[in-house]
Amino acid sequence: MLNACKGINCHKPEGAFYVFPNVAGCIGRTTEGGRKLTTDQDVCMALLEEAHVATVHGAAYGMSPYLRVSTATDDASLAEGCRRIASFCEGLH
Repeated sequence: MLNACKGINCHKPEGAFYVFPNVAGCIGRTTEGGRKLTTDQDVCMALLEEAHVATVHGAAYGMSPYLRVSTATDDASLAEGCRRIASFCEGLH
């Protein structure tokens, strides 16, 4: 689902309870709320504040420009989170 989001590329996890989507395609863009995205931390905070999706910025793991997304929840919550991320990405300009 995350690979369908504009600006995101994500490898399929191999047994872990998280994924690290690459958000390089989102950096340099501006959110619908007017926030300029210059780092993966900016993407992380904008997702939290504008789309109400909690992630961890990849820089915390030495992995910029990635986000860490936990998959340790039910399928319905994961689908809703991915829907919100997709909507957020669609609104970037």
